Amino acid sequence: MGQSPLPRVLYLTHRTPFPPDKGDRIRTFHLLRQMAKHGRIWLGCPADEPVSADTHAALNGLCERVAAVPVGRRVRWANAARSLAAGGSLSEGLFASKALTRVLRRWTAEVRFDAVVASSSALVPYLQDAALRAVPKVVDLIDVDSQKWLDFAAASRPPKKWLYRLEAARVRNLERALAGSARAVAVVSRAEAEVYDSFTRVGAATVATNGVDLDFFAPVACEEQPALAFVGALDYRPNEDAAVWFAREVWPAIRARVPHAEFRIIGRNPTPAVRVLASVPGVNLVGPVPDVRPFVASASVAVVPLRLARGVQNKVLEAMAMAKAVIAAPPALAALGAEPGVHLLAASTPQEWVDSVCGLLADPVRRHLLGVAARQYVERHHHWERCLQPLVAAIFPTPVAPA
Repeated sequence: MGQSPLPRVLYLTHRTPFPPDKGDRIRTFHLLRQMAKHGRIWLGCPADEPVSADTHAALNGLCERVAAVPVGRRVRWANAARSLAAGGSLSEGLFASKALTRVLRRWTAEVRFDAVVASSSALVPYLQDAALRAVPKVVDLIDVDSQKWLDFAAASRPPKKWLYRLEAARVRNLERALAGSARAVAVVSRAEAEVYDSFTRVGAATVATNGVDLDFFAPVACEEQPALAFVGALDYRPNEDAAVWFAREVWPAIRARVPHAEFRIIGRNPTPAVRVLASVPGVNLVGPVPDVRPFVASASVAVVPLRLARGVQNKVLEAMAMAKAVIAAPPALAALGAEPGVHLLAASTPQEWVDSVCGLLADPVRRHLLGVAARQYVERHHHWERCLQPLVAAIFPTPVAPA
């Protein structure tokens, strides 16, 4: 008897899932790699930036077909405004593309898909297209975005507060509808599952936590400098808020106690509010770099002062995998099982941050012990293949021998 043909899966991501250099791309890329072991993948995504030859090569190596359809900034925001005016969410409009819809319809006319997987509730309109109506659906929400918008609203003033509340309500409608229409809905943590289940009342969210590339983010033997490293996409509001808050409210007191210390801010697309921090004594706005590892490895401490955070933070896992001493704000740790004081440190108030940072800068032995414990923790709990297994099982309910 011949082998059964590999399942055919249509994978929709809201951004090109390569390079894996920011939160959603990291997860979507690793899920793509895992799915490619079990099936044949057709990848469709709106592309909000130029797609390089390296990206095309990486994705074509994993997929049967790839459609990364360019969507310019003006078009994105015009679509978002139309979506909002029509009773939808801004998020749906931002990732809408008529050209991508045409590609998907052409593919579904040529291929009988066994499943369609979407990486965000913002992609639900694609799933509702008549061409995909009969295809089993799996949606990886990652985080419950409606709750994120509520968090943003709570931390904002009008008129942004009102806009965030409206977006939260409309995104929640999308999320709620998935409970009855999708084969599975996945989230990144038990905490996110509890939020989702609380308003769907189905109690069926699949938990598939984030992993970390343990080979790429490995400990590096190098001389540590009296520096703190913060890594993140700097045009994302929680990262911008973290960098600005830390530089303004915490850093001056650290600098007063450790005059030669440096605060490194590493990441793409710094906003004006972040760029101005370069004038603060001791702040090094590194900006975008091809590889964050040297900047993290040579720092004494990795800091994650996120006051607005949902889900599992990749920046925490990556620093832990590099055996760095990590200090993080409680919101950045809420979805992790790591134990503060054992695997890393937690700090909330400015004084807690100052004391924790200065204590570690003065204590290389404790930094080393925290780093060793951190690495051991992620090795046990955050291997990508094991983390994504519940989601992969939902996509391929009939076991398939890995390709």
